[in-house]
Amino acid sequence: MLIPRFFKPPKDNYFLFGPRGTGKSTFLKQFYTHALWIDLLKPDVFRNYSARPERIIDLVHANPQYQTIIVDEVQKVPELLSAVHYLIEENKKLQFVLTGSSARKIKRKDVNLLGGRALVRTMHPFMLAELGPHYSFEKALEFGLLPLIYNATNPKDSLEAYVGLYIREEVQTEGLVRRIGDFSRFLEAISLAHGSILNISNIARKSQIERKTVEGYVHILEDILIGFRLRPFQKKAKRRLSIHPKFYFFDTGVFRTIRPSGILDRPEEIGGAALEGLVAQHFRAWCAYYSNKQTYALNLWRSRSGVEVDFVLYGIKGLFAFEVKNTTQIRPQDLRSLREFKKDYPDAKLVYLYRGKEKLLKSDILCWPVDDFLMQLSIEWDPIENLAFLP
Repeated sequence: MLIPRFFKPPKDNYFLFGPRGTGKSTFLKQFYTHALWIDLLKPDVFRNYSARPERIIDLVHANPQYQTIIVDEVQKVPELLSAVHYLIEENKKLQFVLTGSSARKIKRKDVNLLGGRALVRTMHPFMLAELGPHYSFEKALEFGLLPLIYNATNPKDSLEAYVGLYIREEVQTEGLVRRIGDFSRFLEAISLAHGSILNISNIARKSQIERKTVEGYVHILEDILIGFRLRPFQKKAKRRLSIHPKFYFFDTGVFRTIRPSGILDRPEEIGGAALEGLVAQHFRAWCAYYSNKQTYALNLWRSRSGVEVDFVLYGIKGLFAFEVKNTTQIRPQDLRSLREFKKDYPDAKLVYLYRGKEKLLKSDILCWPVDDFLMQLSIEWDPIENLAFLP
């Protein structure tokens, strides 16, 4: 069963980046029913274009009936971009769609992204609102929302295979690291920092790897789109703020699979990190897909004294602060960070996402069951309209 996605393809040339298994190729095959495909995951196709990237010019010239050309996993042969650039200049009526699960090779080879002649878009794991009643919140919290895992008979085994395949293909096969054992230890160590302030020194110590190497490994995770940093919000700051980002894996199921666990780990500790990561990946996808031509930046907010708001959405028309708690209770101390944020930004709208069942208004803070909020978060959900009533 094909699930409609919130992603809206532009009419211009564009790159579509996203981790493996997020459904890029499936979506494009469904949307572009008459397109010329170059699938670089196929060994023979990869060999042909690696040996002679300009072959794409001959292919396009020989097939004038196609106006859309899709190059799947373009990072495998980044030299193709020079030929694509030539074709774009030659024929303005053509549309090129270039997918990639990594930007690292393109950046390392200093190949420009078509000199600004192509937009950059991203595809993310499913959002709960895309799945509707077909997928439960608890299942999403346990196994994540990767389309590749959605129909799996055994999601746990499939996730373990996915993580192993990603390490082997995107890291080891591409020669991104010299010692795969070091990188595997690093992955386990950084999984303990999921949803936390990124402390390179701590990760280096836990994984017994040099700090400089760990910094390089974090960049690899970002380049192959497995992880991302959430930067601090500092606009018109009225107090001393932390400048350190948080780190998240792109999908909570992938996080749970990588993170080691044992009898000394408290379930609520892992569950809290998984919940925060699930909200983070939804906000990331929403910011990427939002259809009302409003651009929102996603940040965190943290004072030097440790007062923290998990997520801040900032756009030209509004400022919204969200605190996420893995609890069924609404305790006064859990609302303190939002109230501190309000002191610095009086116009901000405040939302407390929790595991309870009731949607309540506590003074100027909307307390919203997190499962209900995520089920409603779609490209049609406008924070300005939905939260306008808040003081």
